[in-house]
Amino acid sequence: MIPKIARFASRPFTWCAVLALAALGLGMAAPHPSSARQPGMAELWNGAEIAWREIGPGIREATRTGKPVVMLFHASWCGSCRRYRTVWKDPGVVAASKSFVMILVDVDSDPGANGAFSPDGTYVPRTIFYTTEGEVMKDVAGKDPEYPHTIDLDDPAELRTLMQKAAGMAPAPPASSHPDRRAEN
Repeated sequence: MIPKIARFASRPFTWCAVLALAALGLGMAAPHPSSARQPGMAELWNGAEIAWREIGPGIREATRTGKPVVMLFHASWCGSCRRYRTVWKDPGVVAASKSFVMILVDVDSDPGANGAFSPDGTYVPRTIFYTTEGEVMKDVAGKDPEYPHTIDLDDPAELRTLMQKAAGMAPAPPASSHPDRRAEN
């Protein structure tokens, strides 16, 4: 089943299509009262300051708010992931995270999602920027051509720069259909 999902993930898709994959068991269950809870291990990734989401609730939030997505894939056994955690404590990264829906994926807990969201492989750590519609922002990637979704593990400057670039590429939220007319009096 994973190869079929991986082929799907390598093409542009919409979040609606991804949510339809929930029936395939990708850990994207229907919303429930605790859907805003943070995913496991979020506290290790500065969950006190960054509003990490699970995949299903995160995608629904992105669709509802029009915010782009940062999806971070990690594993508890990964030494590089442990180093990368400190980058997420940088005040600039924390501030930039407010412009995104932040999705944290433990690849051991959710191997189906790891395969489904793997435009260039299932390596970890992997930080992928998505548009509101669910397309990979190909111009927002790290410097390593072999592992383009690996960001500098020790210095937050590259991640801050990529977050600023991705936020600038995001379309503005739709204007309200009911203009505020209080100032007209």
